Amino acid sequence: MVRPDWPEDVVPLGLDTAPVPAYGTASLADLLPTLAAGQGVPGLRPAIPELTPADRNCVFLIDGLGWEQLRAHPDDAPYLTSLLAGSLGGTGRPLTAGFPATTATSLASFGTGLPPGAHGLPGYTARNPETGELMNQLRWKPWTSPRVWQPYPTVFQLADESGVHTAQVSSPTFRDTPLTTIALSGGTFHGRLTGEERMDLAAEQLAAGDRSLVYTYYSELDGKGHRFGIDSDAWRGQLMYVDRLVQRLAEQLPPRAALYVTADHGMIDIPFDEESRIDFDEDWELRAGVALLGGEGRARHVYAVPGAEADVLAVWREVLGDRFWIASRDEAIAAGWFGPRTDERVYRRIGDVVAAAHDDVVITASVNEPHESAMVGMHGSMTPVEQLVPLLEVRS
Repeated sequence: MVRPDWPEDVVPLGLDTAPVPAYGTASLADLLPTLAAGQGVPGLRPAIPELTPADRNCVFLIDGLGWEQLRAHPDDAPYLTSLLAGSLGGTGRPLTAGFPATTATSLASFGTGLPPGAHGLPGYTARNPETGELMNQLRWKPWTSPRVWQPYPTVFQLADESGVHTAQVSSPTFRDTPLTTIALSGGTFHGRLTGEERMDLAAEQLAAGDRSLVYTYYSELDGKGHRFGIDSDAWRGQLMYVDRLVQRLAEQLPPRAALYVTADHGMIDIPFDEESRIDFDEDWELRAGVALLGGEGRARHVYAVPGAEADVLAVWREVLGDRFWIASRDEAIAAGWFGPRTDERVYRRIGDVVAAAHDDVVITASVNEPHESAMVGMHGSMTPVEQLVPLLEVRS
């Protein structure tokens, strides 16, 4: 089935051309196990050998601070820019976020030290095989038991149990969320409203133990990017602000401490035109045989009507294959998109078809996802602009 206006010489992107995240050596999931292993927490492996152990470690995760966006704005972030050459243990290289490059998945990878195929949050939304419903894994709707959905302990829990002083410093809004429970819990949660309060308290918590593991978080850079785009004054204003926050925290580090600044994903602005925004809800060809559309615009899980899996894969490849990497579930797993292993409980949460954007394009759903479809800045796929995140370091 070919569209009348579709070129006959379209060649689908080869799956071997997708830049799979560096799971096990330089991904976001490898950071906390490396730091905690250096503090003597048993059962964890120092997966990033470039990092030197410290007694006190603090990670400041800035939502949406992509490597390429940071490098493109040196005047707006002079302090962060001064740290770029020392990223990833002095190599000057970034980390990879993991696939999909989205907050729920990345925070779960970061907090558990596991790739998505193991922790089981494989996208912004994913099908619950037990109910057949789409589950929003950021907002945790519809409700399901957090510890059933993600049963593994967090690195913070393992560190706390081994005697490391462990704390999270974030917005009070996140104190009791399911995502915090399954990804970031362990030790003590401290809710503070302003960025300055979080930096000051993170420094205090870092000094509170001979061995400390502290996490702090800031979300508004991502929010401005989604609403206004990464070329907007609003986004650049937030970048200036987080630059000052990082410097404020760095100047308060206690002895024997290391501060790491990283992110959960980058971002790309998508034009508002028909070529760049493909509306699934208005496209009969893409909808044919599809029971549920999950994920997000640049990283889609496509759940087929039983028996239609092969047809859906063929049509999506034919229509989108030169702009998206289009894989069956088994192909995506075998290619390592979700990590080196996929647990049985996670297998059918992944789409029958997985579509990851290669070009500057998204698959929107104007009827079912009006808010998400109206966003300027998007993320999710494996392209460098979305996938690469910094790992900046300051030591006392």
